[in-house]
Amino acid sequence: MTALHRVDTTPPPFAAEPISDAEGAAMFRAAVNLFRTWDLTDEQAATLLDMPVRTYRRWKAGGGGRLDRDKKARLSNLMGIHKALRLVFREAQRAYAWVKAPNEAFAGRTALDVMLGGELTDLMRLRRYLDAERGGW
Repeated sequence: MTALHRVDTTPPPFAAEPISDAEGAAMFRAAVNLFRTWDLTDEQAATLLDMPVRTYRRWKAGGGGRLDRDKKARLSNLMGIHKALRLVFREAQRAYAWVKAPNEAFAGRTALDVMLGGELTDLMRLRRYLDAERGGW
């Protein structure tokens, strides 16, 4: 008979804690402000968050709702993009304008064009690019 071995299910020390609902709500409020500085339409904002425009508008007006894991991951990446831009550019306006400026790294498309692909991986790709540009990882 084979002996059973106890398996350690403790997550490794680098595993991120799940984003709480309160943290998600705070990130949503911050994202609404960020979208304003980026001069996005509600349609564009809704695409970045992968939600219907009507839902985005209701939440933006304070109606709120439950953020699932995907929405929290999108918000986290958007906050990471914002942070990286503020580290790369000293002047906030340059950081905000960069989002809509054509970029050779994206074959002449803008960062916003990349993000508006609508997939979580599009946001992750941009965040990784900015983190590499600023020397982080």
